[in-house]
Amino acid sequence: MDRRTFLQLGAGAAAFGLAAGVMQQAARAAGGLVALVHTQAAGDNGPVDAMIAKLKQLSTEQGFTYRAVYAQDPATYETVFRTLGDAGASIIVSTFNEVAEPFKALAPSYPNTKWIQLFADPFEPAIPNVVTVSYDYYLGCFLSGVFAAKMSKTGKIGFIGGVSIPPLNADFNALKAGVHSINPNATVTAAFAGSFQDPAKGQEIATQMFNDGIDYIQTDAAATDGGIIAAANEKEGRMVSCLSPAQFALGPKSVISIVGLDFGVSLYNEVSKALGAAWKGGAHEHTGLGTGVINFIPSPLFAEQGPAELTARAKEALKDVDKVRAGILDGSVKVEFKTTL
Repeated sequence: MDRRTFLQLGAGAAAFGLAAGVMQQAARAAGGLVALVHTQAAGDNGPVDAMIAKLKQLSTEQGFTYRAVYAQDPATYETVFRTLGDAGASIIVSTFNEVAEPFKALAPSYPNTKWIQLFADPFEPAIPNVVTVSYDYYLGCFLSGVFAAKMSKTGKIGFIGGVSIPPLNADFNALKAGVHSINPNATVTAAFAGSFQDPAKGQEIATQMFNDGIDYIQTDAAATDGGIIAAANEKEGRMVSCLSPAQFALGPKSVISIVGLDFGVSLYNEVSKALGAAWKGGAHEHTGLGTGVINFIPSPLFAEQGPAELTARAKEALKDVDKVRAGILDGSVKVEFKTTL
């Protein structure tokens, strides 16, 4: 079986049964098998695409076999992880809070496998062969709030998240705090699509927000963002701040910035460490501003193609953002991590 065919094998339990022998051979190959199990679909122009690309890059650099597996159904999570563990995978990386319980249930049974959960809460008690990674994304949202307050003509700012969970609630609260640090009279409205993979719902919510006078929306919804951008593209002057640099091209005149959380860089960093002999499990890592993973980034395409009035205003607003960023990094600006709406 060639490499391309191997990588294209299905991700369901039946496909894993057929592929188990192949994976065992791969695990014994030079560098072993490193598997990414993602619980959101590829093709999102965001986190999943970035992780797969970086895993592929690192496999070429370090000489290991990789496999990216889409675990769509929560009922299959344990089967997917168990099959990879039985195959002797050297490293298993997975994403988002929903894999925490399967990790806790299975990682102790596979002590020779290094387990990494991205976007995770710390495990209590810690598990010796597991590293969990969280992201202080809310700090970037605070910067977006500062920028939004400077950019908005109406004083109405929106936030659209995938699902109301503590980290996303904290993102909204930080956005609101950033806005009010500049304009205490502004209104900041939150809505949740109920899914990270529903562009139609994102477009519906965003359209209503824009029609209600909101002119700047911060997204926090992964693939749902596509619909939010589509709504912004319908009329000049609507501004969206998203998640990934790949989204700049989806709205060169509307996607004004991103609060970047580069899952690809994070995966690259964590797997690189796990490949080394000095790696230690049983740890939790906070990742924030100044790490190369999280930052507030203006769109270069918007600077070139956006409405002239807004691009001029953005140049001035970004000076304030830079000052606040420096304050967060040196500790003079404090941002609360508030997880309740």
